[in-house]
Amino acid sequence: MLTDEQIRSFKKELTDEKHSLEAQLQGNKEESLESTSSKDTVGELSLYDNHPADMGSELYEREKDFALEEHHDSELNKVNAALQAIEDGSYGKCKECGTEIPYDRLEVLPATLYCKKHSPEQNVPGDRPSEEDVLEPAQGNTFQHPQHREVTDNEDSFQEVARFGTSETPSDLRGDHEDYNSLYNEGLDGEGFTEDYESFIGNDMKGTEKKIYPSKKHEAYEDMLDENKIEAPYGDVPYHQTDGYVDDKE
Repeated sequence: MLTDEQIRSFKKELTDEKHSLEAQLQGNKEESLESTSSKDTVGELSLYDNHPADMGSELYEREKDFALEEHHDSELNKVNAALQAIEDGSYGKCKECGTEIPYDRLEVLPATLYCKKHSPEQNVPGDRPSEEDVLEPAQGNTFQHPQHREVTDNEDSFQEVARFGTSETPSDLRGDHEDYNSLYNEGLDGEGFTEDYESFIGNDMKGTEKKIYPSKKHEAYEDMLDENKIEAPYGDVPYHQTDGYVDDKE
C-alpha cells in the first residue's frame, strides 16, 4: 500500500505534468498550422491547382500538429483521471481487478490506473488493413503474385494505370502529346530503361571506363539526333568555357 508521502509525491508529479500538457495544447492551438489556412502558410487561396508534391511539407506539418494535439489530449485525460483517483482514495489500485499496483510501475507510469495484466495498452487491435488481403512478400526477383493471379504488377503497370488519369499534364512531360490519353502510351519495350541512351552505354563497377555498345538502338538514337540537328534530346550541350570562380581575375 502506498504511504501518504508517496501519494503526495505522485500528486505533485501529476499536477506538474498536467500544467505542462495544458501549456503544450495551448501552444499548439496558437502557433500550429491547425489554426491557419493554406493562404496564411503558403500564400495560396486553394490547394487544388498545385501539384501534390509541392504541398507535401505543409501537409506533413499540419498532420504532425494534429497528431501531437491528439497525443497531448489523451495524456491529459489520463493525468486528470489519476488526480481524481487520488482525491477519492482509489489511486494505486487496479481499476479492473482491484489489486495493488506495484510501486515500481507507478514510478514509471504515475498516471496509470491499471496493473500490467489489465492495462488497455495490452489489447492489440484485431482489425488489419484491407491491403493485406492482396499484399504478399516478394517472390524472388520478379513482380509476379503467384498466390493472387488477379493481381498484375508488371514492368509497365504504371503506364497502364496512369492512362486513366494522374496529376500530371502534357506540359510536365517531354515531347509533344495530343491529349491526356497519349501521355503514357510509351512502354512495353521489354528493356526497362528510363532513357533511350541507357540501352547502349555502360561502365565498370567503379563508374569508370565508359563505353558505347553499338546496336540498332544506338544507330536509331544517333539518326534521331542527326535528323533534328541537335546534340541531345533536350537540345545542344553548352561546352565548358571557363573554370568559374577559380579563374584568376585580371
